[in-house]
Amino acid sequence: MNDRTGGMRRSVVLFGALVLTSELWAQAVADKPQAQPGASSQATNPSGAQPHDDSFVIGNDDVLLINVWKEQEISKSVPVRSDGKISLPLVGEVQAAGQTPLKLEQAIADKLKNYISDPEVTVIVQQINSQKFNILGQVTKPGSYPLTNSPTVLDAIAIAGGFRDFAKKKSIYVLRQNADGTQVRLPFNYNDVVKGKNLERNVKLQPRDTIVVP
Repeated sequence: MNDRTGGMRRSVVLFGALVLTSELWAQAVADKPQAQPGASSQATNPSGAQPHDDSFVIGNDDVLLINVWKEQEISKSVPVRSDGKISLPLVGEVQAAGQTPLKLEQAIADKLKNYISDPEVTVIVQQINSQKFNILGQVTKPGSYPLTNSPTVLDAIAIAGGFRDFAKKKSIYVLRQNADGTQVRLPFNYNDVVKGKNLERNVKLQPRDTIVVP
């Protein structure tokens, strides 16, 4: 076989490989799932409050993701102001604090009906800043903190920067307000909990809980 014949065969093989590669690439593109319209406008939601939620009550300083189907100019992330209201294009001002996401969706949709036919609105609480807990006493950074991601007593101590030198770690307690206005005192022995004892004392904090570190 001369060089000319060998070169022709190599060209044929190379051409066939290129054709096969092109066909496989085209098939992969065809098989790839296509994103649904509007799906990219949905943001992640660390707060746990879902669209159409009728249980969580929105408060001042919470951050809301408002999404109106196919209306990008209206869809945005907005904070609830200190007066409890939010502002949106076409909608204007609307009361958000004291409402559930479901009720706020309905209120926004009602206002948009003057401009949009059958508006589809979703409201997600992106950040919960209205619900807070307090931590006082012998910690590095005592104060009031947002109640996000269901923190426990251990989480709260870490958030507050840990203990000061003379903290009484065995005598920590949580003051919790009941619905009738009374308080209960929940003891927390840090030394026991970090050793794996009495782990049920490492309770998840509730709004207005106060941790006291003597």
